[in-house]
Amino acid sequence: MRNPSIRSVLITVLASAFLAGCASSPTGGVQVVDRNNRDRVTSGHYIVQRGDTLWSIAFRFGWDWKELAQRNGIGPPHVIYPGQRIRFDGSAPRTVVSSRPASPPPTPRPATPVVATPVPAPPPIVRAPQVPPQATTPTKPVARSASGWAWPAKGQIIGRFSSNGSLNKGIDIAGELGQPVLAASDGAVVYAGSGLRGYGELVIIKHSDTYVSAYGHNRRLLVQEGQQVKAGQTIAEMGSTGTDRVKLHFEIRRQGKPVDPLQYLPKP
Repeated sequence: MRNPSIRSVLITVLASAFLAGCASSPTGGVQVVDRNNRDRVTSGHYIVQRGDTLWSIAFRFGWDWKELAQRNGIGPPHVIYPGQRIRFDGSAPRTVVSSRPASPPPTPRPATPVVATPVPAPPPIVRAPQVPPQATTPTKPVARSASGWAWPAKGQIIGRFSSNGSLNKGIDIAGELGQPVLAASDGAVVYAGSGLRGYGELVIIKHSDTYVSAYGHNRRLLVQEGQQVKAGQTIAEMGSTGTDRVKLHFEIRRQGKPVDPLQYLPKP
């Protein structure tokens, strides 16, 4: 082959093909998906979109939801609105106080005697405490670990936790289309939708002020935001939304930081 430029191009193509073959996954060719799980973002801001919740934003940008709420001056019940700016840097939320020119004091008028008639005070209004609705989907008896966690689905583990960069922040469990996805612990549904890129149809459950869990790539969601769920309760049907095969992507986050679910789940 006399033309050196053609020779170098062929060498480059063959080397690229070789490297691509070496980069195949040891778990049977499962594609590694960048789920936009970055380390905590500490600069700039995010504009709230329709369908966002404080918990989904905290989940997306690596924050503990309590710290993100405090950083932005958002108090209970932690409601946010489309167009609202959520800051990640150290700037405190601005408080705008409207000022008006002072008006001259009113001219005093002669006092007129008034006879006050006592009026009985109305009885106090007693309001029943607002109890979040309980989800009505089936609940299965499940084995729980010493820390209270249960497996969210049955199946082979085809992807394991990795804390490096944007690699897998949870585990992937293979299964069949429509297979039940179960809540891994008691809690409240704080997100149910498809607004987080790379997760498909996603459910996020808040278990305490410390822990949340996430269930991605579902075919159909069976719970709504605000509902209470129990460990072993069906929350979704397994699917392949946002990915290349039927599986459940499952994460546990402690104070906003992804942790290895296998350290919390019962031993297989």
